[in-house]
Amino acid sequence: MNPIIHTVLKPFQDVFFQKALIGGSMVAIVCGVVGCLVILRRMSFLGDALSHAMIAGVAGGYLFMKMVFGIEAYAPAMLIGSLIAAILTVFLIGFVSRMSRVKEDTAIGIMYTGVFAAGVVLVSVFRNYIHIDLMHFIMGDVLGVADTDLWASAMTSAIVLTIILLFFRHFQLTSFDPVMAASVGMPVLFIDYLLTTCVSLVVVSAVSMVGVILVVGLLITPAATAYLLSDRLDRMMLLAALFGLTSVIGGLYLCVWADSSGGGAIMLFCTFQFLVVLFVAPRYGILARWLRQRSLVPQQLTEDILGFLIRRENAALSDIQTALSQHTPLTPLKRGKIRQAVKNLASQGLLNMGDRIVLTDKGKADAVKILRAHRLWESYLAYVGTPQADIHPKAHELEHSYDPSAIEYLDDLLGHPIKDPHGQEIPEEPSCKAPGCAVSLSLLRKGDKGVVESLSENAAKTGLRIGDRILLDDRTQEDNVWIAFRADGIKFMLNHQFADHVIIKCE
Repeated sequence: MNPIIHTVLKPFQDVFFQKALIGGSMVAIVCGVVGCLVILRRMSFLGDALSHAMIAGVAGGYLFMKMVFGIEAYAPAMLIGSLIAAILTVFLIGFVSRMSRVKEDTAIGIMYTGVFAAGVVLVSVFRNYIHIDLMHFIMGDVLGVADTDLWASAMTSAIVLTIILLFFRHFQLTSFDPVMAASVGMPVLFIDYLLTTCVSLVVVSAVSMVGVILVVGLLITPAATAYLLSDRLDRMMLLAALFGLTSVIGGLYLCVWADSSGGGAIMLFCTFQFLVVLFVAPRYGILARWLRQRSLVPQQLTEDILGFLIRRENAALSDIQTALSQHTPLTPLKRGKIRQAVKNLASQGLLNMGDRIVLTDKGKADAVKILRAHRLWESYLAYVGTPQADIHPKAHELEHSYDPSAIEYLDDLLGHPIKDPHGQEIPEEPSCKAPGCAVSLSLLRKGDKGVVESLSENAAKTGLRIGDRILLDDRTQEDNVWIAFRADGIKFMLNHQFADHVIIKCE
């Protein structure tokens, strides 16, 4: 026989390995399926809580059978006791979170540690009657699976998977949109309790076989691994079951070859799988994210290109690369980024590429917004006393954090300036160029015209009336007074306050 095949098949000759593989696989599959709902609902801490709280139920069931019937280590009684402890823990968590200002995660931490402590105290007080190995309870012994554990796990797995299949749509909708589920008449609270019961059954049936740590790991890690690979719940559940199964198989082989703890080896292999998928997942993996970030073009770079072209009208690619590298070296990587940014802008219809690169009408509109923001920031920085040498570089940084409301505020604060501190014209508010658009008269420039649509009571004192057709002329008094001519030739002079309260419908 081939040595590799012999090495693979040799562990199957041992009965303990066969039982561990069967029992561990059943646990892993059902944990993976239920775990998908657990992580989608952010209930991961609840699984940990239930598994720890079970010690009280195990101790109670053990003590009851020992003192009443004289039977020691009776598995069904301990199973029922564990289930009662799990349900009691869930009830206490819900009661505390609903009846007080304490949040659910805090209630979980309080109740599960309290119930767990009660179990530890019960074991220590009645140590003459209860013979439970707490280390075995926490770490488990997957290699020492008993037949009763296999039967209990098989029945529990069958019940839980049947419930998941029957109520799949209910679980799906309440996990992603509980508000909509309630609006269509779905019993959301019942579904929540049903899922909690399923989690309790899984934990109770698995802890005696694999221990507290492993059952929590199998409930969360395979589902989290599948979550990195799928956006559909049904596929996610299948993948989680598969990852749970491979964790058990790989962990058991690791355990045999390294002569280590079975539960620890399974959890180690399970975590290793997660880390591998975390790195190589095609959409949500670290490598895919790094490649996406590497291929992305910074928004600031595209805006710099638009700003450069609006000032130059047209330019060669080499001109853009040189201009955008005045303060930093033009490395091959940066040259490639600029070339990629230009291609992206061309694909968006913002510029035309050829021997010379030219902005399209759409590109000019976007570039004008950037240029207007830059020159308004320059005006503001000069207004607050920024040193002349710092005005342009600081405005270059601020223009990229473009917020229309902030730009509108700056424009109004500065009195709607026409030129920046360097004497260059500040582009007009783009909305003023749209026929039929209603704007305040203060935003209009020389040559703009329209019809008075509304005005305040104070502005009416100037003599303007609703329906007057006006034409804007040059401002006077350092651009602080607006000059408008009515159709009959009457001249009107308005200060900033009045101009802001006259609404003009542009023509």
